[in-house]
Amino acid sequence: MLELDRPLVFFDLETTGLSVASDRIVEISFLKVYPEFMDTHRWTERLNPTIPISESAREVHGISDEEVADQPTFRKLARRFYNYLQGCDLAGFNCRRFDVPMLAEEFLRCHIPYPTADTRIVDVGAIFKHYEKRTLAAALQFYCQKELTDAHAAEADTLATYEVLLAQLQRYTDLSHAVSQLDQLSSFGVQTVDWAGKICLDEDGDYCYNFSNKKGTKIKDHPGLAEWILKHDFSLDTKQHVRRILSELKVL
Repeated sequence: MLELDRPLVFFDLETTGLSVASDRIVEISFLKVYPEFMDTHRWTERLNPTIPISESAREVHGISDEEVADQPTFRKLARRFYNYLQGCDLAGFNCRRFDVPMLAEEFLRCHIPYPTADTRIVDVGAIFKHYEKRTLAAALQFYCQKELTDAHAAEADTLATYEVLLAQLQRYTDLSHAVSQLDQLSSFGVQTVDWAGKICLDEDGDYCYNFSNKKGTKIKDHPGLAEWILKHDFSLDTKQHVRRILSELKVL
């Protein structure tokens, strides 16, 4: 049984492509698990992304531009999404590297800062990789002896992720049931600063780059790369943190 001190929202996104900075959400599904009696609530929406869906993305999730043309935009529903997620933690499958940064980017475009610093993230994919190193379909088969039908449909993936986490909690006796501990395990031991994980803190508490051949390099030693980030295709959230860090370092 999960140990919840506040609601945990499992979620999954289908998008126009794989760029957090330039792509958009076309389908979003939530499964809110409440601490009281582990009751759940589902909410799935298709969204008009306002930009074309790439062919490669369409081949994965099967959603066409025509199917979402008359759907509401993220901006129109942003405040409802925000209110629904307030006071909750988040969970998903491989969500730390993509779904969470993408969701944060959509909110920032609407000038809504979410997720917040105290939002804990449970990445069921990270737990799976820590123990078994496979995909969501393999995880559902491995833990629940079920075949994942409707893969890459947001609701099907969301429900499968919830089932996998519950099965993981039963299978691994050393796996904590507390969201705070699952959040730490999901981060692979790296204390990231931005949702896309491009900036992290090292053991000295200094800001470091967390990508390319500069991974582990302190920003204060190479501020030029931080200035380069501000001019290129990085998420609004990452750029927001970079500006703050450069200001603290008195570079800007």
